[in-house]
Amino acid sequence: MKLTIVGGGSTYTPELVDGIARLRDRLPVTELVLVDPVADRLALVGGLAARIMAAQGHPAPVRWTSDLKDGVEGAGAVLLQLRIGGQAARQRDETWPLECGCVGQETTGAGGLAKALRTVPVVLDIAEQVRQHAAPDAWIIDFTNPVGIVTRALLDAGHRAVGLCNVAIGFQRRFAAGAGVAPERVALDHFGLNHLTWIRGVRIDGEEVLPQLLEQRLDELAEEIELPSPLLRRLGAIPSYYLRYYYQHDAVVQEQRGAETRGAAVAAMERQLLAMYADPALDHKPELLAQRGGAFYSEAAVNLLASLVADTGDVQVANVRNNGTMPFLGDDAVIEVPAVIGAGGAVPLPLAPVPARYAGLIAHASAYEELALDAALHGGRDRVFDALLTHPLVGQYDQAEKLTDLLLRENKDYLEWI
Repeated sequence: MKLTIVGGGSTYTPELVDGIARLRDRLPVTELVLVDPVADRLALVGGLAARIMAAQGHPAPVRWTSDLKDGVEGAGAVLLQLRIGGQAARQRDETWPLECGCVGQETTGAGGLAKALRTVPVVLDIAEQVRQHAAPDAWIIDFTNPVGIVTRALLDAGHRAVGLCNVAIGFQRRFAAGAGVAPERVALDHFGLNHLTWIRGVRIDGEEVLPQLLEQRLDELAEEIELPSPLLRRLGAIPSYYLRYYYQHDAVVQEQRGAETRGAAVAAMERQLLAMYADPALDHKPELLAQRGGAFYSEAAVNLLASLVADTGDVQVANVRNNGTMPFLGDDAVIEVPAVIGAGGAVPLPLAPVPARYAGLIAHASAYEELALDAALHGGRDRVFDALLTHPLVGQYDQAEKLTDLLLRENKDYLEWI
């Protein structure tokens, strides 16, 4: 299978390539192509990717190109990992919302909406090229944030797509390591929307162990996700890290004011990584890459692709159509839940009823995502305002007005309809 990575110049890419090389028995890649418009950066990442594959004895050739059509021609799968505007746009997303007392974050809040507006049209253009030039049954795997909105855009346009996030697999691997068992023995009752999820069950070989985890590792878990221990105890569940933007919004805003943005830190780290990638002797992913983010991304991507190709019917957490899984959402909503993965795609498992303490926030955020997608597809200040007014982290008229103007000002170079 020819595998194409669009956004292949990302410093994430060696993590993914390492997984492709290590897990080659699961995923039969016969050619790996990296596509990216930034040629010099792409050459550095591509060179390292080729050395990683060779060092691990993988026979597939690796090449890189800035020609999208050439890159996706005949591909059996296309993985999207884009950041439109690069780290500079991310840093702006993390700063201007603070002017209105709102959290500055690249996947949620006003910054997340800005990223969606920049990203969705580009992803849909790429997907059309995939439809026209890739193999007829090619899959699109979306790792591009905001994953829920982007995946829904792809599905609404009729593409064979599944959304992917590394939050669930990260928890699974940590729990497995803590218990000293293989990850495959750990199953999660993980539910919600992308970057708005909770874990209310952890089963090892079918035995529920979450109450023990919360009793024995409560403070450790709370520190890891940066939320108070009493909250986890009260919920009886483990929220994802991203829930801190909701449960402790004002405290996070206070932290962010005057602090270095995550985008600035990542940009500095990327400069170091690219300097390392330029070393022709380097033939493995450097340790610094672990700090870049995307832990277990390679395993998540390879597992998902392998199961789609081989029709394995195993269960993985993915971003998929709701289709009645959460009755309080529309069928077309995209949710993040355990799903059966096979040749026909990802089918969500039946889900136990979702308590109101979660369902209310999920429904609220899902309504925002629907409006955000409408704004990304059709443009217009009114649509941007409506999405911001509906967002659970905004919701006030004066804030939505000001944030709309700031968003449009900061993104005028990326939105054709302005």
